[in-house]
Amino acid sequence: MNQREIISLAKEVIKQEADGVMKLLDQVDDQFVKAAQLMLKCKGHVLVTGSGTSHSVARRLAHLLSVCGTPSLLIDAGDGQHGLSGAITARDILITLSKGGSSSEVIFIAGVARSRGAKVISITEQPKSELGKLSDIVLKVVAPSEGDPFGMIATGSSLINAAYGDALCVVLLKLRGYTLEQFGETHPGGAVGKKLKDLKIK
Repeated sequence: MNQREIISLAKEVIKQEADGVMKLLDQVDDQFVKAAQLMLKCKGHVLVTGSGTSHSVARRLAHLLSVCGTPSLLIDAGDGQHGLSGAITARDILITLSKGGSSSEVIFIAGVARSRGAKVISITEQPKSELGKLSDIVLKVVAPSEGDPFGMIATGSSLINAAYGDALCVVLLKLRGYTLEQFGETHPGGAVGKKLKDLKIK
């Protein structure tokens, strides 16, 4: 590939992914509202899990939920089969991410959550999957196949799931009335912490 072809391909990928994210607008529905309201009432932690690329998206979502005022932790689906699922209590909500809803590790941990009385929210393309059947709320998020090389690498779908999660984070921040001051209490470090300190000085 020459320089022009490389730039053209890069722009094509970005456009495809941007178009895919825009298609999320038609996928935000009453189930999204139910999930946000359930998370708002959570008395424990919102635990987030996924396998493979979904694990990386789950880590990001758990972090941003906490940043936005919803206490959240990543729970490793693989380690869940080796005792970590013992952390789940009836006060918690488990969010699972699985495109096909058939990841055995994620299904296992969702089953443990259900048996302990925790609520399960799944983000998946397959509401009728085994994972979907274990869930109290299913958030159907479908990524256009053309955004992923081979339709399997999850470049586009991971971005789309991340954007959907961002929407949940911001909605919950607004529902809680989470303030800049509250945010600053847990974020004194780095460039963000310095910016907040400068704002206080002014």
